[in-house]
Amino acid sequence: MLERFAGLTTAHVADACVRAGVPVRTVSLTAVAGGRVAGRVLPTQHVGSVDVFLEAFESAAEGDVLVVDNGGRRDEACVGDLAALEAAAAGVAGIVIWGLHRDTVDIAAIGLPVFSLGALPTGPLRLDPQPADALSRATIGEWTVTRDDVVLADEDGAVFVPADRLEELFDLAESIRDTEHRQADEIRAGRSLREQVSFKQYLERRAADPSLTFRQHLRAVRAAIEE
Repeated sequence: MLERFAGLTTAHVADACVRAGVPVRTVSLTAVAGGRVAGRVLPTQHVGSVDVFLEAFESAAEGDVLVVDNGGRRDEACVGDLAALEAAAAGVAGIVIWGLHRDTVDIAAIGLPVFSLGALPTGPLRLDPQPADALSRATIGEWTVTRDDVVLADEDGAVFVPADRLEELFDLAESIRDTEHRQADEIRAGRSLREQVSFKQYLERRAADPSLTFRQHLRAVRAAIEE
């Protein structure tokens, strides 16, 4: 999975979701270490203690990605170097955190891909009751993800897709990537994007019909990348 994702970006996959009619589930996260990751979601809901991660690792399969739901909190870090080191030892491919991390230097040295909303020295100062579904679902931004999902993350953030649609979405994403690369090559060769999409024609058509959208025009000239 990661090998195929290596030739793509999360932006390509997000556009592929649009084309396939799959909900576009993306969040903005920062890469702490390791560059990029792709794997089955290993969901956890953090309630103030590391034991939920340790329990998740008990059932982790090689290549899973620990997805941590800490409610987007910015008053505590919920993942540190020991959790990252244990994740790597358990065969987990990376960690995606809807919350903060700490021990940035040590996590970077471990080399495991980790994505979060940022860093904070303070660890958890509270312990809440653990929900019954703490190991079966996680809410990331406005999205709820489970083990039926795959997470892909890179420098632009993370995108979650249904595992059973992954191959289809990869095929579409590769087609979108190839189209964009051809367009970029043409721009570098001196043919502007405006020429490629017949932008002057669009302006003329819009002058006659103000309701015409650029996306409608792109469809008409067969240049809508995401469709």
